[in-house]
Amino acid sequence: MTDIKYGLAGVVTDDTAVSKVMPETNSLTYRGYAVQDLASQCRFEEVAYLIWNGELPNKAQLAEFEQQEKAERGLSDDLLAVMKRFPKQAHPMATLRTAVSFLGLEDGDIEDHATDRLYERSISLFAKIPQIVATDYRLRNGLEPIAPDNSLRFSENFFHMCFGKVPAPEVVKCFDISMTLYAEHSFNASTFTGRVIASSLSGIYSAVTGAIGSLKGPLHGGANEAVMHMLQEVGTAENAKAWMLDALATKKKIMGFGHRVYRSGDSRVPTMTEAYKKMVDILDTEEARKYWEMSRILDETMVSEKGIYPNLDFPAGPAYYLMGFEIPMFTPIFVMSRITGWTAHIKEQLEDNKLIRPLSNYTGPAQREVKAIDQR
Repeated sequence: MTDIKYGLAGVVTDDTAVSKVMPETNSLTYRGYAVQDLASQCRFEEVAYLIWNGELPNKAQLAEFEQQEKAERGLSDDLLAVMKRFPKQAHPMATLRTAVSFLGLEDGDIEDHATDRLYERSISLFAKIPQIVATDYRLRNGLEPIAPDNSLRFSENFFHMCFGKVPAPEVVKCFDISMTLYAEHSFNASTFTGRVIASSLSGIYSAVTGAIGSLKGPLHGGANEAVMHMLQEVGTAENAKAWMLDALATKKKIMGFGHRVYRSGDSRVPTMTEAYKKMVDILDTEEARKYWEMSRILDETMVSEKGIYPNLDFPAGPAYYLMGFEIPMFTPIFVMSRITGWTAHIKEQLEDNKLIRPLSNYTGPAQREVKAIDQR
């Protein structure tokens, strides 16, 4: 009997040097560095450099990298015109997927799959995707797009392009931390999708477009949006425990808990939870305190009842909401971060490429003859 690993659970398909969850410490690491240490001590630009180049940058390397990123900012008039025609009711992940595909159309050397071109294309996507997300947000709300400001760093510039202003440094730091925590996670569904597409030599834009499609699903990247919808459904802290107990009793899908990789808690959660709490303290509003208390009670109830811990999406969703971002923007923001990991894996795949083509276990009927239509 064929031993089938449904969902590829437990199947090792390739080597990677980009990231790993270290079992002895239960820590997610990027190129050997614990992600919680990177989030607390480095800006996201430093982490992006690390993921692509294998080592953290020195001051000169970081300055050069930031100049490269800023030089790639800006969308063409053609893309902006296309985005203005997007249906306002379309999900931002759908508009982002289409806009990234359009970037591929504008690349005159799109059929050049040489790995030495991947780095510059990766930086270009890294620079342009935040503007796509911000522009889409403003257009769907009847506002004019705001051009990037090259005097601002990556995270500051995103707030500027969304809202026309940069919030307090503490808020920017919280956002920057989330970017680091979401940047990479080994062979997750969207990364594996990107590697499969890249393995056919379809090109980086095809691979990233496919990865965006995979991330859009609520069982993957869309979970951070689902967490916020769940909190809004719960409504109040007083209702939180009863809601969780009822959801468990009725086997309702509860978003933001559990993980296919971690068994004793997601190592990214404490850092993001601390950032979420800082957002609550900075705002110091009744709404912010309400969401924090709801989150705390839901977490405690799930752990005490089932021993299942929250994943990164659980604190990230409400943190983004308190930063002022609309719920449908949460997963596109995830893309702004994960583009680093995706493109690192695409490069790694192509450096020693083998077409990814698994087998399947056929369960249909045995071979049979086709009968004439009047004999069926």
